[in-house]
Amino acid sequence: MINEIAFTCYPVKDMIRAIAFYEKILGLKPDAPLTESSGGMWVEYSFGGGTFSLGKMDGFNPHEDGPSVAFEVDDFDATIKNLKDMNIKFKFEPMETPVCHMAMFSDTEGNPVMVHKRKA
Repeated sequence: MINEIAFTCYPVKDMIRAIAFYEKILGLKPDAPLTESSGGMWVEYSFGGGTFSLGKMDGFNPHEDGPSVAFEVDDFDATIKNLKDMNIKFKFEPMETPVCHMAMFSDTEGNPVMVHKRKA
């Protein structure tokens, strides 16, 4: 029986560029330095009870129509303003649903990324 998601991993082509995006643009803090092993590279970021990782290996390729991760933020409006101030182009602009606010953009590798804020 599955009891939790162990981690989510996004494929990347340029690890250094992707790390810069996730750490400088989104403010993620790595658990440990970039790891290289068995012909691959990865880095992990743990927060909120889960782990998000970036991986580079043969046969693991980014895609603009792939699954997306939604990062929960404390202040949705401030996050959107900050992303726009850094010239991040949105795949879909901020929107409101009955239960949340969300917006989607792409990372440096073309993977879809969402910022999300649940309503009270």
